[in-house]
Amino acid sequence: MTHQNDVLLAVNNLKTYFSTDDGVVKSVDGVTFHIKKGETLAVVGESGSGKSVTSLSVMRLIPMPPGKIVDGEILFTGKDGTQKNLVTLSEAEMRKIRGNDISMIFQEPMTSLNPVYTVGDQIAEAVMLHQNKNRKDAMGVATDMLRFVGIPAPEKRVHEYPHQMSGGMRQRVMIAMALSCNPALLIADEPTTALDVTIQAQILDLMRKLQTDIGMSILFITHNLGVVAEMADRVVVMYGGRVVEEGDVVEIFKAPRHPYTMGLLNSIPRPGGEHEYVPGQPKKRLEAIPGNVPNPLNLPPGCSFEPRCKFAVPECSQAVPPLEDTGGGHTARCIRWREFDSVQQEVSA
Repeated sequence: MTHQNDVLLAVNNLKTYFSTDDGVVKSVDGVTFHIKKGETLAVVGESGSGKSVTSLSVMRLIPMPPGKIVDGEILFTGKDGTQKNLVTLSEAEMRKIRGNDISMIFQEPMTSLNPVYTVGDQIAEAVMLHQNKNRKDAMGVATDMLRFVGIPAPEKRVHEYPHQMSGGMRQRVMIAMALSCNPALLIADEPTTALDVTIQAQILDLMRKLQTDIGMSILFITHNLGVVAEMADRVVVMYGGRVVEEGDVVEIFKAPRHPYTMGLLNSIPRPGGEHEYVPGQPKKRLEAIPGNVPNPLNLPPGCSFEPRCKFAVPECSQAVPPLEDTGGGHTARCIRWREFDSVQQEVSA
């Protein structure tokens, strides 16, 4: 049972739509989830599922127009202990929260860092803005933060420009900037996608360590379920702008209750599995989800995943399934979730 005072962020029935020449795109359509203090929640799904728009809605960074939060609430409990609905705050009030109470790391650090300022100046700017420190003290904080995220020779690096650093080093600078004001919530939107696997592992290790040291909550946006297994406490699976499954990370990996989640899990290559290449032996193909993500302007009636689902029955196309509790805080948006143990045996037989 989740106690209300444990919840840091509660997103309730969030709807973020975009007006286009061809019609209205319902990028986020009635999304509900919460994050507890000190918890990591992963939001997963293919490109176009609505996960990044959800995170940008929390930060109130949706370009308006064409985008607009048309319904729902985003309740956030700040450092001062008061709960605010971020949807109704003025832009001036949101500026006080961004970077201070809630920080965000983006996928590509080179587009987020300003090429004409040193990394120290860019970290110090947030510190001066939110913590009322002078430039000298703020640069001291910037140096300490670079040291904190494991950048060698921080006294020298603080005076360097982004182009003088590697991709992994720039991502560490972004993390240092995001953490410089001790946020209660860190939103990480695909923070390791642009990095090679070795650096990716280092960044994930760093984020886990920093979370333990600081006790902040993390909203982790990704399409990589391997990363989810390492990072998350709970998982929200999105498809077509809606939550299709939510639950504890171990439970989701052990007993998924939505065909889309099953498809994502089946498409992960596993070391030592039957898909691993062994010289002289035939290699099995990885299972892929057939078809493509539906056009957001023309979503199928009923379940959005129905055209791609091997378990679909005629009833699936008649109405959008409700998000049902399957037990133990695990929810799924599928009318056949109760049958899945027997259905999966039929399909594999």
